[in-house]
Amino acid sequence: MELKELLMFMTKKGASDLHIKPMRPPLLRIQGRLIPVKSAPLKPDEVEQMLCSVLTPKQQENFEKSLSVDLGYGIPGVARFRCNLFWQRGTIAGVFRRVPFEIQNVAELNLPEVIESFTDYPGGMVLVTGPTGSGKSTTLAALIKKIAKTRSCHVVTIEDPIEFLFSDDKATISQREVGTDTPTFKEALRNCVRQDPDVIMVGEMRDLETMATAITAAETGHLVFSTLHTNNAAQTIDRIIDAYPVDQQHQVRSQLALVLRAIVSMQLINHADGTRRLPVCEIMINSPKISKHIEAGEIKEITEEMENSVSYYRMQTMNQSLIALLAHNQITYEQAVDSSIEPEDLSLKLRKMFPSIEERFREGEMAPSPADFSEITGLLETKKLYEEAEEAHRSKMAERDEIISNLERELMELRMRAEHATDGTEELRRDAEQAKAEVARIRDESQAKINALNERIRDLNEKLSGNGKGFFKR
Repeated sequence: MELKELLMFMTKKGASDLHIKPMRPPLLRIQGRLIPVKSAPLKPDEVEQMLCSVLTPKQQENFEKSLSVDLGYGIPGVARFRCNLFWQRGTIAGVFRRVPFEIQNVAELNLPEVIESFTDYPGGMVLVTGPTGSGKSTTLAALIKKIAKTRSCHVVTIEDPIEFLFSDDKATISQREVGTDTPTFKEALRNCVRQDPDVIMVGEMRDLETMATAITAAETGHLVFSTLHTNNAAQTIDRIIDAYPVDQQHQVRSQLALVLRAIVSMQLINHADGTRRLPVCEIMINSPKISKHIEAGEIKEITEEMENSVSYYRMQTMNQSLIALLAHNQITYEQAVDSSIEPEDLSLKLRKMFPSIEERFREGEMAPSPADFSEITGLLETKKLYEEAEEAHRSKMAERDEIISNLERELMELRMRAEHATDGTEELRRDAEQAKAEVARIRDESQAKINALNERIRDLNEKLSGNGKGFFKR
């Protein structure tokens, strides 16, 4: 069995990972589950020959020195793979993560639309966090692809190893691999600011030096994307702050409050029908209130602020994301509870939003006993809530009817005023026409009198002229 055949079979089956170790068949991770390939167990020498064939001489040297090595490996026309080879119980083993050639966008990944807006930030830091295999790299690749298509800028990526291959579009992209193009993340970041970057993507912030350099790059006006292995926004901020010595933590909180733009925390969950996996996303955007909480060290208050900022900033917690999937029938109630970091909080929120949701989703459980008074209490509370809601509805309807009546009275008054104003206008128009006619009559009479006088003057002149005594002249 050859490695290339295994990787092609893995791609055909849509597996995300391939595990190879001696004394058992290869394993494929499909929909989050490890499934063995139907083949004979691999012998140690077969595994060693298979895995070492992908190493370059330099990688072989690093492997012998560090007893572990990361590398990128590609099969033309199939896919790229992120590989990690390591020693276990004195034998070589390896894990291959499939990296598709085609990079999906935010919509195709079923991610919230607000995540795509993070590419518009002129500077600052955006972090994508979550456990291994939660879609961090795929999400970052979608954002870098969007930047490449929409912004005329220089993007520098620093990865170990290079996973997705980006093509220049509107933006030009330089991809640097740790161990091949640069010795360390820290060195690459330090040199990166001299390469006129607009956007910097750091594959992972693994240590304090990388974190400090990335924060400094964000402070100097660059847009920095990176990842961390944390489960939510509050934990991410704590992880960064705790990485610094105590005497520097106040300064770091001030820096984070200034440069942090957003944190996306992710995990993947199987669809209810088991055909695909869906992202569960916690989204934190550094609003003015959250910035104050970070600077003051009030990290626990961040979650509550996120829950209250859904409408305006489109933030959401992990539990709110699970509730959205559950409400859209994408996952089951059991999946939601099992995937929640805080299942009790999730259960409480569900009961507030949907009072009977737990009973509706818990199928097959024992029916409540008729002797259980708590069931009666629950019914009475439900009845009371219904009556209160009905009373509030009636009150709102009465208020609405009163408002409608007032508006109808005002409308009637306005119509009457308009009719009165119309009548007054018509009367004025008639008076004006009468006055106009009177003026015309007086003008005609005056003109007639003037004409008669002129005629009389001519007659007198003629008579006087006949006697030689004329003196009227016109």
